[in-house]
Amino acid sequence: MENKTIAAAALAGLLTGFLCAGLDGSVPDSAKWSVITNDSGYGNRELEYYTDRSSNVHQQNGNLVITARHEPFTGPDGLARSYTSARIESQGRFELQYGRIEARIRIPQGQGIWPAFWMLGSDFERIGWPACGEIDIMENVGFEPSRVHGSLHGPGYSGGSPLSGIYTLPNQGRFSDGFHVFAIEWEPRTVRFYVDDILYETQTADNVPPGSHWAFDHPFFLVLNVAVGGYWPGDPDATTPFPAAMLVDYVRVYRMGEERAEKAKP
Repeated sequence: MENKTIAAAALAGLLTGFLCAGLDGSVPDSAKWSVITNDSGYGNRELEYYTDRSSNVHQQNGNLVITARHEPFTGPDGLARSYTSARIESQGRFELQYGRIEARIRIPQGQGIWPAFWMLGSDFERIGWPACGEIDIMENVGFEPSRVHGSLHGPGYSGGSPLSGIYTLPNQGRFSDGFHVFAIEWEPRTVRFYVDDILYETQTADNVPPGSHWAFDHPFFLVLNVAVGGYWPGDPDATTPFPAAMLVDYVRVYRMGEERAEKAKP
């Protein structure tokens, strides 16, 4: 199996380079990203309150920094939480269908910490989840320091039973020890997952369970966040180091060449 990315000639070049270096302390570019503020838990029993404070999301030394903190916080809705963090989305600002999407990220570590780089279908607000589709380019749960997950969620294959694969660093390496490039190459009826240009998973429309449909042939938007707690990672404990920061060097999106897209159609 080929383990490198598709040839550069098959891509029509860099569509956009998000998260170029900004001023230290500044928030993400509002023309590209919105900073989400809520404490909904997203149906996962997450414990954080997402804020737009610079202590939770800012740029520093050329990186976007999303920091989860263990601290008492009461939001404008009057609800109190013991953890804060940040989540940014490109919904309504940048959406895409097909191409290569990649980010160079150093994730945090610790029990109960749940960093992610992912995408949601742009029709999320109209038809809901999982019908809109979800592409998890990278998820890590703190009790698996050497592993990341790449997954697709859609109707009939969501929650605890997505189409999913795992990449494990060799020699018991830890993802929190350095930066890694997490990427997908997304074509009609196919999504390939990469870590540091190593192909570790390919999902196609043929993998969808009987009676379900492939939910990934329409526009999606990007999401970056660090959740705290939840059904999957479990709660933080006394060993969890806070603050827990995810550093994002860049997010890059490449448009697929028209010739390759045409050949990929069923």
